Amino acid sequence: MTRLFDDPASFAEDALAGFCDLHADQVRRVEGGVVRAVPADEGKVAVVVGGGAGHYPAFFGLVGPGFADGAVVGGVFAPPSPRAVLSVARAVHCGAGVLFVLGNYAGDGAGFGAAQERLRLDGIDCRTAVVTDDVASAPAGLRSARRGIAGAFAVFKVAGAAAEEGLALDEVERAARLADDRTRSLGVAFEGCTLPGGREPLFEVPAGKMGLGLGIHGEPGSSELDLPSADRLAELLVDGLLAEAPADAGSRVGVLLNGLGSTGREELFVLWNDVARRLRGAGLEPVEPEAGELVTSLDMAGVSLTLSWLDAELERFWRASADTPAYGKRVRRRVPAPSAPSAVLERLARGAEYPGTGAHSRETAAALVAVFGAVRRAVEEHAGELGRVDAVVADGGHGRGMVRGTAAAHEAAALAVRAGAGVRSTLARAGSAWAGRAGGTSGVLWGTGLRAFAGELSDERAPTAAELAAGVAAFAESIVRTGGARPGDKTMVDAIAPFAAEFAESGSWARAATAARRAAAGTASLRPKAGRARENAERGLGTPDAGALSFALVAETIATAVRSDRE
Repeated sequence: MTRLFDDPASFAEDALAGFCDLHADQVRRVEGGVVRAVPADEGKVAVVVGGGAGHYPAFFGLVGPGFADGAVVGGVFAPPSPRAVLSVARAVHCGAGVLFVLGNYAGDGAGFGAAQERLRLDGIDCRTAVVTDDVASAPAGLRSARRGIAGAFAVFKVAGAAAEEGLALDEVERAARLADDRTRSLGVAFEGCTLPGGREPLFEVPAGKMGLGLGIHGEPGSSELDLPSADRLAELLVDGLLAEAPADAGSRVGVLLNGLGSTGREELFVLWNDVARRLRGAGLEPVEPEAGELVTSLDMAGVSLTLSWLDAELERFWRASADTPAYGKRVRRRVPAPSAPSAVLERLARGAEYPGTGAHSRETAAALVAVFGAVRRAVEEHAGELGRVDAVVADGGHGRGMVRGTAAAHEAAALAVRAGAGVRSTLARAGSAWAGRAGGTSGVLWGTGLRAFAGELSDERAPTAAELAAGVAAFAESIVRTGGARPGDKTMVDAIAPFAAEFAESGSWARAATAARRAAAGTASLRPKAGRARENAERGLGTPDAGALSFALVAETIATAVRSDRE
C-alpha cells in the first residue's frame, strides 16, 4: 500500500514539490506542473505531456531535452484542470506552437481540449495527439476507443525527439500520430494498487491468479487467469501484441517491458529473457529495448509489454538522445534553475473587485455561499459511499474529487462575495474553482456546467424565475456537450436530464431533485456506455452510477437549504 504521505488529498502536490526540489537543476515548478529549467530555443515546437499523478516517471519525470518541454500534473489518477494545462503551455511556448500528447481518457481530453481552444484564441497554434495503445481496452476496429497506457512513453519519445530536431508543428504532430498508430501494449496485474490514505486496494486479484488487460488508473483487468511462469507470460504478451501488428509492420521494433509499481527489476530481467527470445523467434529485432518502471500505477504489482513498429524515421526518433530526471541516454547536465515567475500568484492573491453590482444580486450571492457550504458538508458526509460505488467500475476517487470540488467552490464563492461580487460572478468563480481543484471528468463537467449556469444570471439584479430556468437548461446542455454522454449511458447525465426536464415544467427545485434521485437509483440497471466505467460494464450492473448519485445528492441538498432559508 501507499504508506508515506502527510495529507492524502495533497499527495500529488507534495510529491511534485519534492521532485522539483530534488531535480532543480533540470526542472522548475509552475502552476499546474513542471517545465524545463532552461527553456528551449525560440522557434522550437513545445511538447507538453500530462495526466494524473501516480504514474511516475510518467509524466513529470520525462521533462527535458529530447523529451517533453513541460508536463501537466493532475491529482492521483485524476486529469489536470484546463487552468493547469494553460499555465504549463504558456510557460513553454517558444513561438512555434504546442503539441499536447495525452492518454485517451475523457477527463484528460476535456481539460486539454478546453485549454487548447483558449490558447488558439490567444493566437497560439495547438494540436493534440492521443495515445491509444491498450489492445485489451477495445477491439481492433475501435482504435479510437482504446486507452493510452505504457505506449505513451514511445509516443512521448518520438514527439520530443522530432521537436528537438527542429521540425515544424505539422511534422511533430504527424510523427506522434504515426508512433501511436504503430504502437501496441498489453498488461497484467498481480495485485491492485492502493490510493494514499486508502486501507484497501482498488481491486484484488485472488491468490495464484493475475488480471489480464488492466488499466493504469487502478482499473481491474478484463479477465482473470492462472498465474503462469515467466515464459508462459511472455508467450501471452508477445502473441497478444503480434496478433495486433500493423498491416505494413516491418521487423524492427522499439520495446518497453514496463513494471507497474512494485514488480522487482530482477523479475523484469527474467521475463525479458523470454520476451526477447519469442520476439526474435518471430523474426523481429528489438531496437534499444527498455525494461524498467516508466509508466506505473502507484504500488501496483504487474507488468506490461509495449511494441512500437519502427520505420526509418521513427527509429531515428526512438534512438535519439534524451536528458530527463527519470530517463536519459547521456550524462545529465547541471544548470541553475531560474526563479519561478510570481506575477500571476501575486495578482491572484490581490483578488478582484466587482464595481457596479446590484444589492439584490449581492444578497443572492451571499445566500449562494451558504448553499455551497451545505453542499460541501453533505458531500463530505457521503464521500466514502460515493467512493465505494465508484470503485466497482473505476478507481474509487469520485467521492474525494467531489469533496475537493465542493470545498473549492465554497471557498471561491465566499472570496468573491467578500470582494463585492454579484450572483453571476460568484457562481462563475465557484465553477472555475471546482474544475481547477476537483480533478477527474466530473470536475471538468461541474466546472463548465456551473459557468454555463452563471452565464444566464446577472450581477445587477436577483435572478428571475425565467433566468433560473435558463440557467438549469444551460447547465444540462453544457454537461452533455462537454462530456459527450447521453441519457442511458449510465453517467451523471441520467440524473441531470430528468432534473432539468422537471424543473422546466414545474419550476420546483424540490420536485426536480426528487426526479434526479429516482433516476440516479435507476442507473443500477444500466450498462455503462461512456466514461471509464464502460470498460467494466458487466461489473457495474446492479450498482448505480456514482456521478448520478452525487448530482442527486447536490440537488437534494440545495432544495433543503433553499426551503430552510425560506422558512
